[in-house]
Amino acid sequence: MALTVQSTRFGEIEIEPEAVLRFPRGLIGLGGSRYALLATSADSPFAWLHSLDDPALALPVTKPWEFFADYEVVLSDAEAEAIGVRDPARTDVWVTVRASEQLADFTANLRAPIVVTDGGEAFQVINESAAAPVRARLFD
Repeated sequence: MALTVQSTRFGEIEIEPEAVLRFPRGLIGLGGSRYALLATSADSPFAWLHSLDDPALALPVTKPWEFFADYEVVLSDAEAEAIGVRDPARTDVWVTVRASEQLADFTANLRAPIVVTDGGEAFQVINESAAAPVRARLFD
């Protein structure tokens, strides 16, 4: 049975149970543990990570490889095991986007990506790669 959420940004939305992402550790600096990814359009590189616990909380996100072809997430073996990453090919990665009035000022947080396991659990992790800044420009 679909979950109905009254979003302050999108109005009434229905989320299928299998689309709910559970964040057992939460998100850095934010409340709630249940979120869903909402596509803005089929051809947009951006989506919204919308809280199901707070109708006013929605973060823009993107898949990092849309903008950074050589991006990699480096985790210790212990961290990968703790969050349930068994097969990287079945793991989804998103990064939060900091939007601005000027397109040239849009940035992505490559240091703290969101890793979604094939079991529907999601974790914001600290990327140990030295080439993963907190604010990487998306556009020139």
